Amino acid sequence: MKVLGFETSCDECSVAVVEDGKEILSNIVATQIEHHAPWNGVVPEIASRLHVEWIDEVTSAALSEAGVSLADDIDAVAVTSRPGLIGSLLVGLSYAKGLAWSAGKPWVGVDHMMAHLYAPHLEYDIDYPYLGLIVSGGHTIICKVESMEDVTVLGTTIDDACGEAFDKVAKFYNMGYPGGVYLDKLAEKGDPAAFSFTEPRLHKGNHRYDVSYSGLKTAAVNQLDQFRREGAESSLENIA
Repeated sequence: MKVLGFETSCDECSVAVVEDGKEILSNIVATQIEHHAPWNGVVPEIASRLHVEWIDEVTSAALSEAGVSLADDIDAVAVTSRPGLIGSLLVGLSYAKGLAWSAGKPWVGVDHMMAHLYAPHLEYDIDYPYLGLIVSGGHTIICKVESMEDVTVLGTTIDDACGEAFDKVAKFYNMGYPGGVYLDKLAEKGDPAAFSFTEPRLHKGNHRYDVSYSGLKTAAVNQLDQFRREGAESSLENIA
């Protein structure tokens, strides 16, 4: 079975052809980084407009690279339906559904958090049950996976996700966009014992597996004021 898959949940327009659930025949990604960099973050309106402009060309490229045709070779269409930026999601969902209906193919909406969770199955044989950790720009989730259809969320963020903390701290310190890349490189040169920032785990009753990154984000941002009060030079490496 060959599936044509669409992902437009945020700022990257991606279309792929996958055979039998594991073999990736093509995976075309059109990134919008240079269009959002001037604002040091994703601008939803720009993201959705670029998806509209690019999605047809990206789809054609994915089919061409895989050496398949929609009418003769594709068995089904899959598309990210949640979660994400509503405008970006609507572009991909509308396009994929229209394409599927016009070609007489079945289509299925995909929760891309579950797609993150199952991505390792593309390369590794993983035995059930197992614990899964999903860390993305908008979500931080710990879950128990009994099977592909049986997933229990054990903990999640009660406020900001890990990716949110990365993005906002990097933006505040003008590190560049996307901020996670810069933070990661700076952290390799810093002293992990330089600061005692808020630990993101809660350790509380029913929230014992939940996390909170708002305090860590605020502490990292407020550290700049501390540098100024002390007349010291800020160390981005140690912050990271």
